[in-house]
Amino acid sequence: MKVSVLVPTFRRPADLSRCLAALQRQQRRPDEVIVVARPDDDATHECLARHVASRVLPLVVVPVEQPGQVAALNRGLDAATCDVVAITDDDAAPRADWVARIAMAFESDPRLGALGGRDWVHEKGRVLDGARPLVGKLRLSGKIVGNHHLGVGSAREVDVLKGANMSYRREAIRHIRFDNRLRGAGAQVHNDMAFSMSVKNAGWKLVYDPQVAVDHFPAERFDDDRRDAQTMQAVRNAAYNLHLILRAQLPPLRREAAWWWYALVGTRVYPGFAHAALALASKRGRTTIARWRAVRTGAHEARRAAL
Repeated sequence: MKVSVLVPTFRRPADLSRCLAALQRQQRRPDEVIVVARPDDDATHECLARHVASRVLPLVVVPVEQPGQVAALNRGLDAATCDVVAITDDDAAPRADWVARIAMAFESDPRLGALGGRDWVHEKGRVLDGARPLVGKLRLSGKIVGNHHLGVGSAREVDVLKGANMSYRREAIRHIRFDNRLRGAGAQVHNDMAFSMSVKNAGWKLVYDPQVAVDHFPAERFDDDRRDAQTMQAVRNAAYNLHLILRAQLPPLRREAAWWWYALVGTRVYPGFAHAALALASKRGRTTIARWRAVRTGAHEARRAAL
């Protein structure tokens, strides 16, 4: 079972070097490492030139002209040649047994279409070391339970995977690509959710195994969806993406249930009417109301786009 590793990258040469160094330390050598980069990203290409010259990794550099993670991932999928495509972020460092565990899982289960694992998040000088048994599930209401960075326990089937640590059987994704309708100039939030749900809806198993692990060092994003200063346009884009995906991936009754649950209740990230009403009496009321408006605008735009 041959394994391609796919790493999209943009303007993070130091993070990329750490990722490639982690891939060099793998107990089982990846059969190819595909790095997708913009042609005008000079610092990244300088970094890549050093790694290509070292010949330690079977490194393939693939250019992509179009901005955004979706275009980069699709370009990488088109270039991959192995039985399994393992995807990680440029700001992640796979642990030494990552490739070996991925290959073993796909070899042992022919119905396994996708495999995800824990991303140990390093943030502000500490590791987020919580423990959550429920990971990667989509509730009947449409609420997404992530927790991929906190998952514990044994390997089990899930509904969605996280982009920093997910692998796919080539046969399962032969006719599936990341959704280029998703909004955002950079991260294009929820593209991993859309892709993994498409694989599951095609009849393949999605499994999460906390032992298939990477260390994740969340780095700066170069678009509206900055980690420390997200704009209302980014909120609107994320809500659009969420609702577009739910309408595309869920059967009619569940998609309508999700629509009304997010409209009336929602979450802290995607506040519904209840959150907005409660916020009126709080100190952060104006911010929450602005977020609620952006979320509902994005949701309505997605509903119209999906008609």
